[in-house]
Formats: sequence, C-alpha cells, structure tokens
Amino acid sequence: MRFLLVATDYDGTIASQGRVDASTLAALERVRPSGRKLVLVTGRRLPDLNCVFDRLDLFDLVVAENGALLYRPDSGEEELLCEPPPETFLARLRELEVPFSVGQGIVATWEPHQDVVLKAIHDLGVELHVIFNKGAVMVLPSGVNKGTGLKAALEELGVSSHDVVGFGDAENDHAFLATCGCAVAVANALPALKERADIVTRATHGAGVAEVLQELLKDDLAGFNPDTFRQAILESRKRK
Repeated sequence: MRFLLVATDYDGTIASQGRVDASTLAALERVRPSGRKLVLVTGRRLPDLNCVFDRLDLFDLVVAENGALLYRPDSGEEELLCEPPPETFLARLRELEVPFSVGQGIVATWEPHQDVVLKAIHDLGVELHVIFNKGAVMVLPSGVNKGTGLKAALEELGVSSHDVVGFGDAENDHAFLATCGCAVAVANALPALKERADIVTRATHGAGVAEVLQELLKDDLAGFNPDTFRQAILESRKRK
C-alpha cells in the first residue's frame, strides 16, 4: 500500500456550506476499513465543528483550530499544541471593538478587520501571525499552522508525510498540503492552491474528495504517476 493516510480539510472541501452530504460520508466511511488512517484538519474550533458535524468518530485524529489543537475522537482527549492567546492581545481587540472569537489557541475574526489586528500585534510586540481563509482572519502563535498540526498527528500515528493524500481548498491549506505525498485540490479550490496541487478534482467539495478516494481505494492512485507529485520532485532534487 503506497498511501497510508488521508488528511482532509472540512469547510469547502468535504463540506459545502458547513455540511457534509451522505455520499461524501459514505466515501469517508470506507477509508479506515481499507487499513488506512483518516485525519481531519480544520480551522474550526471543536465546539463549532461539533455543532455542524456529528461524525468525528470517522477520524483517527482531528487537527482543529488551524493546527493549534489535537483532538482524539476515541477518547475525547484534547491536546493544545501551542500557547493560548495572550490576554493583552485579547484586551486590545476588545478596546478596538474588533469582533472575534477565541479558541484554546486561536483567535478568529473576519475581513476587513485584518489591518487593525496586524497593527495590534505590531504595537504589542507579541509573537503572533495572521492566516487567511476565504474571508476569515485567524491569529495564531508564530509557526503554528495546519502543517504543524498535521505533523503532530502523523507523529502520533507513526505515518510518514510521504504516505499521505491531503485534500484542501483555501489559503490555509497550503501549509499542510505542502507536506503531503499527494496534494489534492477540489475543483472549487482557490487558483493558487490548484497550481500547487498534484491532482485537481473534476467535481467540487465532497464529490471531488469522493472521486479521488474511489481511485485511492481501488488501486492506490495507480492511475497517477507518483514521480510527478511535487513532494517526489522536491525529494529528487535534494538527492542531486
């Protein structure tokens, strides 16, 4: 078996308008019985995710809050992978009347508040960075993103990033798809993500994910040349 793990984003990837349809669920349900691992990688906070999706049991692990939190569905255990947001930063946002929500490691707001957020970070001298996601503005400790969250999940599961098929659609998916052995952009993904993907699906959202999962479970993506995947090309260049 070439690919041992499937990692997927939630909103805009397996979900459309926040919901996962029955056919996409059916495709996801086939992943773990095939002997592969399944990881959800999302920018959502766990309470928000649980409000719209009640099938986290399908996944071995959930990387939430854009890489800040690791959740284990089997035990219900949560592990914060970074420092919590500085209270001084939260207080400044309140003073500036910026609407925001707070997770265990993430602070989230929406455009057009990014300029005020960036100025607050600069003025306070706190080590935070901003990640965009189709209109959402997410603030996290420097160096924390979906890629670092997925890395923590892979270490726990004992799987190499080279053995991962990843699915995404937006700006914040670049970091984790760049680490995957095969990066897949769904048809509704941003153009910049499609340009860096190994595979672009014909269908949008969950139907696109199901499209590739069918090929994965049938013959481990044998119909695609793995030597053309970006990760393989980068490794080849390193060896030269």
